[in-house]
Amino acid sequence: MRQKGLPVTQSSQNEKRPRIALTRRQLLGSALAAAAISYLPATQGRAQTNERNVDVLLVGGGIMSATLGVLLHQLEPGWTIEMIERLDAVAEESSNGWNNAGTGHSALCELNYTPEDKDGNVQITSAININEQFQITRQFLSHQVEMGVLQNPRSFINSTPHMSLVWGDENIEYLRKRFEALKASPLFAGMEFTTDRAKMTEWMPVMMEGRDPAQKLAATRSPLGTDVNFGEITRQYVKFLQSQQEFVLRTGHEVRAIFRNEDGSWRVTSQNLAEGTEEVVNAKFVFLGGGGGALPLLQLSGIAEGDDYAGFPVGGSFLVSEKPEIVSRHLAKVYGKASVGSPPMSVPHLDTRMLDGKQVLLFGPFATFSTKFLKNGSLWDLPASVTLDNIWPMLNVGWTEFDLVKYLAGQLMMSQEDRMNALREYLPEAKDEDWRLWQAGQRVQIIKRDAEKGGVLKLGTEIVSSADGSITALLGASPGASTAAPIMLNLLEKVFADQLATPAWQERVRQIVPSYGTALNDDPAAVARVWAVTEARLDLAIASPVLDGVAANLPDAPTETGEVVRVPDMAL
Repeated sequence: MRQKGLPVTQSSQNEKRPRIALTRRQLLGSALAAAAISYLPATQGRAQTNERNVDVLLVGGGIMSATLGVLLHQLEPGWTIEMIERLDAVAEESSNGWNNAGTGHSALCELNYTPEDKDGNVQITSAININEQFQITRQFLSHQVEMGVLQNPRSFINSTPHMSLVWGDENIEYLRKRFEALKASPLFAGMEFTTDRAKMTEWMPVMMEGRDPAQKLAATRSPLGTDVNFGEITRQYVKFLQSQQEFVLRTGHEVRAIFRNEDGSWRVTSQNLAEGTEEVVNAKFVFLGGGGGALPLLQLSGIAEGDDYAGFPVGGSFLVSEKPEIVSRHLAKVYGKASVGSPPMSVPHLDTRMLDGKQVLLFGPFATFSTKFLKNGSLWDLPASVTLDNIWPMLNVGWTEFDLVKYLAGQLMMSQEDRMNALREYLPEAKDEDWRLWQAGQRVQIIKRDAEKGGVLKLGTEIVSSADGSITALLGASPGASTAAPIMLNLLEKVFADQLATPAWQERVRQIVPSYGTALNDDPAAVARVWAVTEARLDLAIASPVLDGVAANLPDAPTETGEVVRVPDMAL
C-alpha cells in the first residue's frame, strides 16, 4: 500500500508512452543501436537481478537531490528513499567545490542582477529575489547544523566579503546608482561604496598593487558575503541520510530506462557499471536531479512536458593560485562588469575559496564549449538530446543568440597569455608561474519552445513535472546550488501541494525555515532575527550589520516601470 500523500495516480490517456533509450555513450542512429532499441522491450524483464519498491527515488548525487532527500526525510521520516549516482561518489560533478565558484549568491556583488532600464534607472527586483532565496538557504543550513545533520560549519561556509569593482566614468556612475538603489532594501544593509583608492587598498590590497594611479575606480563591499563548499554540504547530507534505515545510496549506477507502471508509479532500470548487472526500482515519486544530465533523463521518461525543452551546454575554466604570499592577502569575492560587446554569460571575478581544508584563489570563469552535458559525460550528450520536438527551438536560439555564439568562439580562441592578461585587469602584478588553469563543471542552459519566438534561451532553473507530479526534473543552471533549499521548497509547492497544506507539514517547514511564506524585504526586524540566528549557528566570523533605522521600500526608491535589457547569466 502506498504512503499517504505521495503524488501517484493512474497514467492519463493523453500521456505519451515513455520512450526507450540507450546509454548516451552509444552511437545513436547506428544499426547496432537500432537493433538494441528494438530488442530491449522484449528482454528487459528477464535481465533484472534485483527489484525494489521505494517511496522516493532521487536520480543524481548532487546538492539538489541531497537537499530534497534531507527535506523529505524531515517532513516524512517513514518514507523510503533511494539515491542513484552514476559516478563512484556523490558530489563529483557540478556540486564539487572545484567545479563552481562557491559564491553564496545574494546579489551583493553580482552586477547582472541589477540591470539598468531604458531610462537609466537601476532595477533591484531580481537582486531582492536572489537575496531572499539565499536567506532561505542560510536558514535551511543553520537548521541542519542544529539537528546534527551538518557538522563543523566552517568546513562548508565561511564569511567572505562580497565586493564589486569597476573602472571608467560610465561604470562608476552605474555602481553609484546601484548602491543608492539597494538602500531601499534591508537585505543589503551594511554595504559601502567608495571611489577612494586608500579605502580600496584596505579592502583588497593585492588587487591595488601595480595599478595605474590615474585609473578611475569605484567599489562596493558587503560584509554579508559567504564562500560555500556545496560539495562538502552534499557529502554531509548524504552521510546523514545513510545513517537512516529508510535510505539507500547506490553509486556507480547509470539509469538506462524509465517506464510508467500501471499503478502510476515509475519503473526505473539502472545498470551497475562495474558489474554489468541491472537493477529495478519502482518508485512512487522520482526526482531527476542529475545536473546537466537531467534533460536526457527527462526525455527518457517520455512525459509530454519534456518535449518543450532542449539544452545548450556551456563549460567554464578558472585560473587557480595556491601561492600563500598571494592567497593570504586576499579575503573577498570581487566581481567585475563584463566587457562592452560581450554577453556576460560569466562575469569575471576573483574569489577566495576554502577547498580541501586550505585557502586558494580562483579567477574566471572563462567560457568553454563541449557537447557534453556533464564534466564526466559523453560527447554524444548534445546530439542525442536533439528530437523532432526541440530541434526548431534550438535552431531559432542559435540564430537569435548569435552574440552568444560569437562570445563563445572568442573565449575558445583565448590563449593562456590572453587569460593572464584578463586576470591582470584585476590583479595587475599577477605572474604566469603563480597560476594554473583548471577546468570546472559543465552547465546546461535551458532552451524552451515558445509559441511566438519558436524558442528562447531561458535563464535560471525550471522545475518540469508530469501532470500528476509523480516525476519531476530540475533543468537549468543559474544561480544553482545557492538556491537548492528554496528550489526544493518550490518543488513541494508544485508536486506535494496537498501535503504541504496540512498543519503538520506547515509546522515542520517553518521549523526548518522560519521565514517560509514571508517576504523578509518587507520586515527589517525579521531580517535582523534571521541574520542573528544563522550567523551564530553557522559560526560566521564577520558580524551582520545593525539594522536600526533601516526601512524597506523607501518612498523615494525608483519605480520599476522602465524596460529592462535582458542580461544573460551563467553563475558558475
